[in-house]
Amino acid sequence: MRERGADTIPSVNREVTLPLIVDDRGTLQVTAADVSKLLRTVGARWLHLVEAGDDGLDEDTVAALTIELAKLADRIDVACIAHSSGGTP
Repeated sequence: MRERGADTIPSVNREVTLPLIVDDRGTLQVTAADVSKLLRTVGARWLHLVEAGDDGLDEDTVAALTIELAKLADRIDVACIAHSSGGTP
């Protein structure tokens, strides 16, 4: 596999970089661990901004979105554990 570059996801005050890895057939390869970590990082960053008093963010909306991101990350983790153990989620 070779690294093709990096894609960034902008946040309010910083960027999270997710490496893009492409195999010899051109198929994009990103680890599930990287994706679930990214989802949790985005949610944590939003919560931090709300706690810091960012006026542009609605606390209830951020809380709901953060919960949904965490649920998605959990589903990815569970599916990967099931796959690696030979089971189904």
